[in-house]
This record gives sequence, structure tokens and C-alpha cells, in this order.
Amino acid sequence: MPTLFTRIISGEIPCHKVHEDERYFSFLDIRPVAPGHALVIPKDETDRFFDLSPHLLEGILPFAQQVASALEKEVRCDRVGLMVAGLEVPRLDEPLVGLR
Repeated sequence: MPTLFTRIISGEIPCHKVHEDERYFSFLDIRPVAPGHALVIPKDETDRFFDLSPHLLEGILPFAQQVASALEKEVRCDRVGLMVAGLEVPRLDEPLVGLR
């Protein structure tokens, strides 16, 4: 059965997409801790960050950097922070949050 995030990526569940490429997907969190709170996820279903292939691991930060740059243009903030999480949904995510 597909996870919540897989259903978001497929368009089955609507979201406010920030950025997407062939390997990763980013969208705004439905319960943001700050304006511009976005999630960055690999399109492959992976439950643990360090279970990602080296290929996906080496690409996720440059993708997140593109998302951060887009957020800084749209959301008033002094900086964008990053954390690796994945406790609520059985799939990893990297929240990016604009900080004031």
C-alpha cells in the first residue's frame, strides 16, 4: 500500500508543490512551524535516511538547496534551516523552514 507521501507525489492527494525533478519532490507542509515550511522527499519510498542509495544521498542536498533558494525568494526570512526527520510518516523527509 502506498504511503501518504507516495500518494502526494502521484497527485492522488493535493499539495502545494514547491519543486520536483526525476528523483525528488518538495511541497509545503500542511502544519507549518513557520511560513514556507516545506518538505523534501525522494520519490523512491525509503523509510530511513541512511538507507537511501549513495546516488540519492549525494543528490538530495543540492535539490534541497534549490528549494531553499526558491523559498528565500517567496518567503520573508533571514535564513533557511534544514533538518532530517521522518517520525510521523513511515517515510523520510527533510523539512526546510524559513527562519526569521
